[in-house]
Amino acid sequence: MDLVKRLEEYRDRERALAWEGTFAQYFEIACKRPKVARLSHERIYDMIMEAGVETTRNGELRYNFFSQEIFGIEKALQQIVDYFHSAAQRLEVRKRILLLMGPVGGGKSTIVQLLKRGLEAYTRTEAGAVYAIKGCPMHEEPLHLIPQELRPDIEKEFGLYIEGDLCPRCRYTLDNEYHGRIEDVPVQRIAFSEKYRIGIGTFTPSDPKSQDISELVGGIDLSTIGEVGVESDPRAYRFDGELNVANRGLMEFIEMLKVDEKFLYVLLTLSQEQNIKTGRFSMIYADEVVVSHTNEHEYQAFVGNKKSEALQDRIILVKVPYNLRVSDEIKIYEKLLKQSALHNVHIAPYTLRIASIFAVLTRLEPSKKAGMSLMKKLRLYDGEDIEDFKQKDVRELQEEAQREGMDGISPRYVINRLSNALVRQNVTCINPIDALRALRDGLDQHTSITREERERYLNFISEARKEYDELAKREVQRAFVYSYEEAARTLLNNYLDNVEAYCNKTKLRDPITDEEIDPDEQLMRSIEEQIGITENAKRAFREEILIRISSLARKGLTFDYTSHERLKEAIEKKLFADLRDVVKITTSTRTPDKEQRRKINEVVERLVAEHGYCYVCANEILRYVGSLLNR
Repeated sequence: MDLVKRLEEYRDRERALAWEGTFAQYFEIACKRPKVARLSHERIYDMIMEAGVETTRNGELRYNFFSQEIFGIEKALQQIVDYFHSAAQRLEVRKRILLLMGPVGGGKSTIVQLLKRGLEAYTRTEAGAVYAIKGCPMHEEPLHLIPQELRPDIEKEFGLYIEGDLCPRCRYTLDNEYHGRIEDVPVQRIAFSEKYRIGIGTFTPSDPKSQDISELVGGIDLSTIGEVGVESDPRAYRFDGELNVANRGLMEFIEMLKVDEKFLYVLLTLSQEQNIKTGRFSMIYADEVVVSHTNEHEYQAFVGNKKSEALQDRIILVKVPYNLRVSDEIKIYEKLLKQSALHNVHIAPYTLRIASIFAVLTRLEPSKKAGMSLMKKLRLYDGEDIEDFKQKDVRELQEEAQREGMDGISPRYVINRLSNALVRQNVTCINPIDALRALRDGLDQHTSITREERERYLNFISEARKEYDELAKREVQRAFVYSYEEAARTLLNNYLDNVEAYCNKTKLRDPITDEEIDPDEQLMRSIEEQIGITENAKRAFREEILIRISSLARKGLTFDYTSHERLKEAIEKKLFADLRDVVKITTSTRTPDKEQRRKINEVVERLVAEHGYCYVCANEILRYVGSLLNR
């Protein structure tokens, strides 16, 4: 990488953004591209939609804008996008504060950060270009210069909707420096930046006794009072409050419900009237999205306060629960671990999955449906069909739950405990058992859980451990079966010969005696029962296999035991059942003989080469499965 060249390219891009001209020139741009004059909600909605939208398998919309950072809370994201969509149409909802409420570590602040960072990047593109009156502390829309009486004609002829008025500073500049010559007022292109306080503001509550309202709306500049003489002169006022700088963009109100009431009063007029009351000036128009986030306890206290009814009526609430899908929970931990500098410790396969199973189990509510355990519910939510229940049952389960996703273990706790396991001395690899041990040990240090919750969480750790036991046996089973590929092929061919004879109602010829014999029903059922094929379903399954064989044959392809996923699983399970004693002896013996050592090495190499293990965790899983089989 040529750093000097890249820096030159960066400066060229910065110069290209630094457009300056007069209002007359800007008006020509706005007439050709009316989107440059859109309001803040519409800008954010366009930004989200421009990144693209996908439809998931279960019909939910997935917005690419959020998809790399936020996982498993599509319903909450859909509500947020719906809010911006309605507000983009200039409906009344744009005059509401967007409040994200949910448990700690659920992704509320991440959503707001994405919107802020997204706006910074979007306004640096041509599609997201923003222009402002040069020198305006509130980065004002230049079309505000057009007098009210001309605006209906402008909208009718050019399609430009104009809302709002000049801030006091711009009005003073127009009257006193440009003497009313609107067309000469300078305009420049701006890029939103939280760092440079352009278009993005952030307000954090602190001690109510020492925090001043000027942090929100600006204040008197004492150094200029002597020059201008009066406090009502706009030159004597600093329009540098967070609500001022966030004009035309986004204002993040961190933990809004923790602030003193006087700060919330400012939001009343901003939300409903889109005006800020500043100092000794009349109301100042502000076009900005106000987003806040809070936890459930603070929100319930706020709702119970009768004095806050006016503000409650001006809030759009979006609940942001914990994710309830294991596959998405894994993505959360993968994202957080990628951000770390820890790259020399290997994470064994299924480690994040088992930690995710534990986390999701703590967030689920028991179902009243007969036969629906939490583990079955977890699998259904993750997109699996299980016995007696299908994906169509998911909606009913979700509607039945009252607070699902609002309680339980946060991703933050899990990643903290995984981090603790990863940084232990001399650790080169952590496996699912290490993860469960770290999660269990951390429960004693978890200050906010009760004794009853702790017992419940320990039961979930046991459930996750049982799940890993099955996964580990299956993993070793696959690796051993590969070492017996010839046996797998022989078993498959035997099965297929019998299936063909059964479906075609013919007989087989015994290879030794050359006698005609009936299809071996016992052999076929011993394989089919491995994957739960019932007596009533066996004919349909066998016919399905023959159809797959003929379909592949027409394409010139050969059917092998990996060509049909369920049959592959059945063959592997049958072979593993037959090999169970061999596996047990091979994996658990303390002093393996030469042949056993060769077999173990073959399996370890297979686990390392094809399944993502290192030599440490490959040997550990073999020892672990050996101990399971000996119980």
